[in-house]
Amino acid sequence: MIPTVEQAHELHRQYAPSTAAYELIHTHCVIIATIGRELARRANARYRAAQVRGAAERDGADGGQGSGASSWQSGDSMDSAVPQRELDVDLVYLGGLLHDIGTYRILASDGAEGRPLAFDDRYIRHGIAGYELLKAEGVDEPIAQFARNHTGVGLTRQQVVAEHLNLPVDDYVPQSLEQELVMYADNYHSKHQPPIFVSEPTAAKRTARFGEENLRRWKTLTAKYGVPDLGPLARQYHMDIV
Repeated sequence: MIPTVEQAHELHRQYAPSTAAYELIHTHCVIIATIGRELARRANARYRAAQVRGAAERDGADGGQGSGASSWQSGDSMDSAVPQRELDVDLVYLGGLLHDIGTYRILASDGAEGRPLAFDDRYIRHGIAGYELLKAEGVDEPIAQFARNHTGVGLTRQQVVAEHLNLPVDDYVPQSLEQELVMYADNYHSKHQPPIFVSEPTAAKRTARFGEENLRRWKTLTAKYGVPDLGPLARQYHMDIV
């Protein structure tokens, strides 16, 4: 089953244990979905422009006869940072809405009745918790994977072992461009209390704390998808950018 956007919102209402938890986690997911959608549209525009450039170069190489006798192939680009295909913008938005659904299941305190809202020490497992929740709801595997594979810039099996992470030993990395973009967008907003937007320099510094390989992945993602304009969203939600 592929949920509709309204069904995704309903899952948040269904699993949120309190208004405070819903407002924090659902709002975060809406923000990431919005950032992801805008970045996907921009990436698609760059992809289409690269396709036009590639076609012009082929025509120039074969004298305009359209023989196609060149090394250029569909999906290639003179700009290696351009995604290899167009992204499904609606799928990015849906994945953004659902990526943190598992966070409701790792709350130490749900914030009800004026209590502080806090996550427990299993936070690293919120992706798996969301994946299991979505699978139990009958959600298709590629959609459930938005929850499973969105932490940081992707967690590899080697990282899970080396860092003794509280996760089953496996790779937790995106399996599609859409999953990759939601993972990337997720770095630009934090459920810190109060919630904040995260600038690219700050996100890069946070990523670098986990090693040079993580920072290299981050730089690849910024080149591929660009940096979102957080100002309008920060003003809309009355949140700071750090």
